[in-house]
Amino acid sequence: MKKRINKALIGLGVMVASAVGGPCASAQELQCTVEVNTSSIEGTNKSVFESLKESITEYFNENKFTNAVFAPNEKIECRFFLTVKEYADDRIKGDIQVQLSRPVYNSTYTTTLMNFKDTKVEFEYREGDPLVFNTSSWDSNLTGILNFYAYLFLALDFDSFSPNGGQPYFDRAASIVQMAQSSGEVGWRAFEDTKNRSAVLSSFTDSNTSMIRDMMYQYHRKGLDEMVTSPDKGRAAITEAIKAIGTVYKSAPMSVALSMFRDAKLDELVNVYSKAPQSERDEVYELLQPIYPTDMERLNKIKNPDQTN
Repeated sequence: MKKRINKALIGLGVMVASAVGGPCASAQELQCTVEVNTSSIEGTNKSVFESLKESITEYFNENKFTNAVFAPNEKIECRFFLTVKEYADDRIKGDIQVQLSRPVYNSTYTTTLMNFKDTKVEFEYREGDPLVFNTSSWDSNLTGILNFYAYLFLALDFDSFSPNGGQPYFDRAASIVQMAQSSGEVGWRAFEDTKNRSAVLSSFTDSNTSMIRDMMYQYHRKGLDEMVTSPDKGRAAITEAIKAIGTVYKSAPMSVALSMFRDAKLDELVNVYSKAPQSERDEVYELLQPIYPTDMERLNKIKNPDQTN
């Protein structure tokens, strides 16, 4: 783990400067675990879903999405859980839970960068259909979804190591959203839904919420990565970083960035502040309580870690 992070940090300048897209001799970037849940589907030949799982796994883990240089032990760890709710005439409808994680420097701890449930998922798929890797034009809604999340994973991971380091990959995700909006498929159209893929991208790129990207760097590189050697210094950086959540709430209270932060970080914050001074715990509680009034159990654990529920 330490070797992986050291290599990632040493090579970061080269990685960020690399052009995106196209084949490259260097190792592929993603290590994605894929699951396809079909428990809601009855009376259907399930072999099509085994084929789909294999195809998605190969797509994420064998295609090269950038020209960045990754060693095999530096791959970005992610999860892609597809729950199939309807299947008829080769059309699949359901939802996807996507998760992205990142190791913390000089430790065995892995932190969650993203935990998001995409409920607007529909695409055509026939057993054995090839998933053609093409990020410059629209091939299918399935590959569009896979490309979008691949570049979002890359963007968030790079942002956590370098200020705005993920910009090339946010740009590529934006081009995919732009192509998708003329496809007629659900989940892509701006203002259609406050939690669709377009809204997720906007939460990181719109000027009134883009401070969440700087928070990604401050929270992870200046905060968690420092906590192993200097817990107080690292925690103070996290306290400062999460003030961005309050700024997002004031300017865009319906932003999906707020729920994504909650789902990725509230449990972690309970542990981060378990040994913090009471004044620091109170500060974080007062910041988060108006934003997450339905999560009082976890927020109370931040404020009073020794309290017995």
